Amino acid sequence: MSRFAQIVTHLKRHYGAPAVPPAKGPFELVLWENACYLLPDERRLEVFEALRREVGLTAADLNAASDEVLLPLAKRGGMRPETRVFRWREIARITLNQFDGDLDSILKLPYAAAKKALKQFPNIGDPGAEKILLLCGVANGLPLESNGLRVLVRLGWGRLQKDYGKTYRSVQDAIKPELPAKAEALKDAHLLLRTHGKELCKDKGPLCHQCPVSAECSYAQTTAASFMRAVPQR
Repeated sequence: MSRFAQIVTHLKRHYGAPAVPPAKGPFELVLWENACYLLPDERRLEVFEALRREVGLTAADLNAASDEVLLPLAKRGGMRPETRVFRWREIARITLNQFDGDLDSILKLPYAAAKKALKQFPNIGDPGAEKILLLCGVANGLPLESNGLRVLVRLGWGRLQKDYGKTYRSVQDAIKPELPAKAEALKDAHLLLRTHGKELCKDKGPLCHQCPVSAECSYAQTTAASFMRAVPQR
């Protein structure tokens, strides 16, 4: 078993089976990504489920909804609600005009073409498109968001750099030889790394003393050594 697989096993033992977003399929997952801005997952879920109840989660439903219905929902999602409504309408328009209302059709395309199709939508770049495809069971590597990336850098894969893109690429290059082949295992790894970054391996004030993989983590060991040096010796 690779070191990466061992770490994922430890994380799964600590957190349990990872929770997956309630969004199903590419269209819902694009909406999920655009449900709110700089707010916790609980608020994202609230907005998404309100869209499901009050509008419907199809391109046709979203396209037909009035601003009077959409704007109050968008306001629950944080800043710039008018922009959010515009993006929701763009998601519906692109799906209707370019995919005949059925974004699931991209899952039959080659990976690069499916990824390119998703990048037409608001707020969906390379990592977002890769994540959506992974959650749909289509995998080509391990997509990472900021929490998962931070965890892997601290565990020793890749190198932290001022440029986020360079950091991302360095981690991807370092982790690639150890990645599992199956999409389900990659999905679990993605979700568990994200959870760990949010819960314990935080950007500021990481809880290394509670970490289930601290023995494997040079960052945790360095932090512990620094703490011990700072403690007055009697």
